[in-house]
Amino acid sequence: MRGCWARSICGDSETRIPVFFHRFYSASFTLFFRTHRVNRLLAGDGWSSPPEALERLKSQEIWFPPPQFYEFCRLCNFSSLHELHKFSWDRALEGCERWMPVMLTASDGFIQLLPGDELYPEDPDYTGEKKVVMSTDKKVEDLMKEGSVFHRIVIKSTNNLAVYVNIEAKYKHVNPVMRNSDGSDYNSRL
Repeated sequence: MRGCWARSICGDSETRIPVFFHRFYSASFTLFFRTHRVNRLLAGDGWSSPPEALERLKSQEIWFPPPQFYEFCRLCNFSSLHELHKFSWDRALEGCERWMPVMLTASDGFIQLLPGDELYPEDPDYTGEKKVVMSTDKKVEDLMKEGSVFHRIVIKSTNNLAVYVNIEAKYKHVNPVMRNSDGSDYNSRL
């Protein structure tokens, strides 16, 4: 595509994604930017800024899975493509952490736990062989009120996601901007 450039987020992060406990795959994300439209990226069937893409998710115009939701929230830290490009260039050699999200089923939703979260298991199942299922009878809101160290994505429904992070990012990275797709507010304790 003319007038576009790409930036790989691998080197920034790599997520190991479970496919309903049958197998796993590693995913890294590449973003494509149009140079003549500042700070806009392809989301669904059109070009959107990260905040616009999150609004389109909220209004159910588009859908993207939790890892991409996390990355869109992280992109909200940057007000311009130049700022994002500089950040990415400056930290390109810092390294990358492989994540294995662990799903916790609550009575009214799900929490995708990420490394550093207080509920994240010490030895996550990277291969799918252990078939570990984490569940609780508690509600998501109760788990959020009881917690103090967060690195998680709360999933209440397909288009109702929220990211909560109050740990320091590794490898000179940035944490995602705390976003709720439904307007609710959990106590993030930041």
